[in-house]
Amino acid sequence: MKTIEDMKKDTKEDASKAWTTSIAFSSPEKTIVRGYKLEELIDKLSFHEMIFLVLTGRLPSKGEAAVVNAIFVSCAEHGISPPSITSARIIASGGSPFQAAVAGGVLALGEHHGGAIEAAAKIFQERSREDPAAVVNEMVGKKQRFPGYGHKIYATDPRTIKLLDIAQQHGIAGTHVSFAIAVEKELERAKGQKLCLNVDGAIAALLGDMGIGWRLGKAFFIIPRTVGICAHVYEELAKEKPFRRLDAEETGYSGKDGLHLS
Repeated sequence: MKTIEDMKKDTKEDASKAWTTSIAFSSPEKTIVRGYKLEELIDKLSFHEMIFLVLTGRLPSKGEAAVVNAIFVSCAEHGISPPSITSARIIASGGSPFQAAVAGGVLALGEHHGGAIEAAAKIFQERSREDPAAVVNEMVGKKQRFPGYGHKIYATDPRTIKLLDIAQQHGIAGTHVSFAIAVEKELERAKGQKLCLNVDGAIAALLGDMGIGWRLGKAFFIIPRTVGICAHVYEELAKEKPFRRLDAEETGYSGKDGLHLS
């Protein structure tokens, strides 16, 4: 089987072609995904293991598979109120196709909704060997928000507790998790209030300890949350009347009145 380095060499040799990829190849004779025949993967890998392989180019260890599965379960659904869900349901209620509503929900994922995984993972992977107190003091001094900490609902995020417990059981939690926990304590010291390590921050730390680059951070939220978005779009189409809109008591006007054209 070819290694990732072999595939990189192949890509360089194929540079004359307009599009090249080391991820997969399909022909009438076979389909290869990250070096493996697709038909062999079908009955040997779970879905979360397949996702890990496609994203990273390698098969997960038993512990990594357990942690990634837990991450996906923890992020799949969190109620009707998040922007990705309300956006998707509103789009569906307007009569748009199923895929358009789901795509709209995914587009609502951003810096303040799922985006903290990437941002926190970048900090953890670049600065986990530094003194946590110094990093926190620097960011607080610059009035920068530390991504992956604090939650509108939870004082302590139960999803974080469970994910880190599973990671500890499987020997995955390492330098990045230790740094993330230390930062939580330093943030409380610096700000005088607890800002819990939330699920985004926990996932960010675990990605680092699994050797997964921070640029893949958003994928580990988008992939599972798309499942929840699909469920809400279906429910909207199946159970709600079309053209959902805000009620009069939910809206207000804050503009000017009585203007006239000269």
